[in-house]
Amino acid sequence: MPHALLVYPEHPPAYWGAKYALELLGIQSAFPPLGLLTVAAMFPPGYDLRVVDMNVTPLQEADLEWADLVFTSTMIVQRASLQAVTERCSRAGIPVVAGGPYPTSYHEEIEGVDHFVLDEVEETFSGFLRDLETGTAKAIYREPRKPDVSRTPLPRFDLIDTNAYHSMCVQFSRGCPFDCEFCDIIKLFGRVPRTKSPEQMIREFDSLYRLGWRGPLFLVDDNFIGNKREALELLPVIAEWQKARGYPFSLFTEASVNLARTDELMDAMIEAGFNSVFLGIETPNPKALLKTKKPQNVGKQEEDYLLHAVRKIQHKGMQVTGGFILGLDEDDEGVFDEQIDFIQRAGIPMAPIYMLVALKGTDLYERLKRENRLLDAPIEIDATSLNFKPGMNPGTLVEGYRRVISTIYDPTLENYFKRCLTLFEHLRPVPHLQKSRSKNALFVELMGVRSRLSSRQLPAYNKFVAKVSRDHPRMLPEAIRLAALGYHFEKVTRQQIAINEFKKFVTAELEKVKEEYSHRAKAVEAVGERKQALLTRVHARYQSIPADFRYQGDGVEHALASFRSAVNEQVG
Repeated sequence: MPHALLVYPEHPPAYWGAKYALELLGIQSAFPPLGLLTVAAMFPPGYDLRVVDMNVTPLQEADLEWADLVFTSTMIVQRASLQAVTERCSRAGIPVVAGGPYPTSYHEEIEGVDHFVLDEVEETFSGFLRDLETGTAKAIYREPRKPDVSRTPLPRFDLIDTNAYHSMCVQFSRGCPFDCEFCDIIKLFGRVPRTKSPEQMIREFDSLYRLGWRGPLFLVDDNFIGNKREALELLPVIAEWQKARGYPFSLFTEASVNLARTDELMDAMIEAGFNSVFLGIETPNPKALLKTKKPQNVGKQEEDYLLHAVRKIQHKGMQVTGGFILGLDEDDEGVFDEQIDFIQRAGIPMAPIYMLVALKGTDLYERLKRENRLLDAPIEIDATSLNFKPGMNPGTLVEGYRRVISTIYDPTLENYFKRCLTLFEHLRPVPHLQKSRSKNALFVELMGVRSRLSSRQLPAYNKFVAKVSRDHPRMLPEAIRLAALGYHFEKVTRQQIAINEFKKFVTAELEKVKEEYSHRAKAVEAVGERKQALLTRVHARYQSIPADFRYQGDGVEHALASFRSAVNEQVG
């Protein structure tokens, strides 16, 4: 019986993963690898399967000794970890099969993979396995069409320890009707959303329920309301299932901003147990939104359309998490203050902000290629790296990005807690979405968060908790959860800035070296002493980066090695 090891490479720390908040709960990872678990369900009975999620447990040598084949699925941010996995498999002589969004778009750049099974694999995976068994497997398999997801099998949730995760995941639809210029979703999954049947979704809910899962459930659709008619058919079925079991799952998903235009959909989502939704807001700048082909975020005759959309969803009873982008064309230097002001006024505590990236295959990538604005640089995990020439000065953009994130997640967390209070002022309490907690449990959680906060953060935290207890007592459990997330967001922000500062420091020091040693009229002894002092100073700065701020692929080791090489070449 062949042993198939399904490996999910590591994610670096990021806003979305809530790594530092989850540490407070003793939970290793936010979400399980749903794609791999779905692929696991496509194996015939003759295979022995094992899943290793490297965000939960490390990949052990014993796992590789057990495996006959290694299957991986990755996103771009997992690139460095995937490379490390393929190198280990190569040394062990184990064939690697790779799929997922990152290989689908960038397989030409990936080394060490024996077989690529790309795109959506429902209609190609069985053929690949047959070829593998007969020794005729090809290097690349592509899906010629978008498969019917109503035939997608039930994910193998039984292969993981659900207790290791904050939330479980299911998927209802693939594809999105909108054509945002920077987005690769429609390139991967198409513009015609394909959906599972309500019966399929209930089977997935039942599977998780039988395994003992109770808690958050993320519907991972890139746009849950991409097909509104199908969503409206599904939601009452979920609501009935949830009511019959006392709402065991708290649901959240991603949707487009036009959700705010459809009361029927929002009401049905509330009834089904949705308590939050992620919106791709991107920017409050209408010109930039139109330039990037996102007219659904622009109100034709309505000022503050995005703010009003957020408010309407909050008034229904769902929190809004907003994704934001800096570096769009039509943005000027005023966008940084506009982003800060909008996020604060809207009351969006969790507001991940990213620098624009030109992803291969997107309309943005093709436009920038035509305009000769693409840079010969890989997509870095580093949040401040650019792979294209932006409309504004790159240094201004990076500094503006740093200012935005360090303001909305300031070291004291004052701005963050102000947003939480704004949210509570507008969020309609929905009884079936609120889980009762004992006073003892709340006290333990309050103190657990308090113990992790810095002395600079405690005053704002204490004031926040006191105000919520007085003005919004039913929201206290949610206030504690948001406080833990604030701790995470502020720490990720400090991490990003620390890594960026180190790279800037190394670049500046190297410029000094080039200038100082451009004229070789130096005593050999003095040169040696100054070189050693320089290397010592840079190494000390390297060591000042906290260990838990470091991650595979952060670029720090590369920057340090490049600096040493350049100094040796320049100074001798």
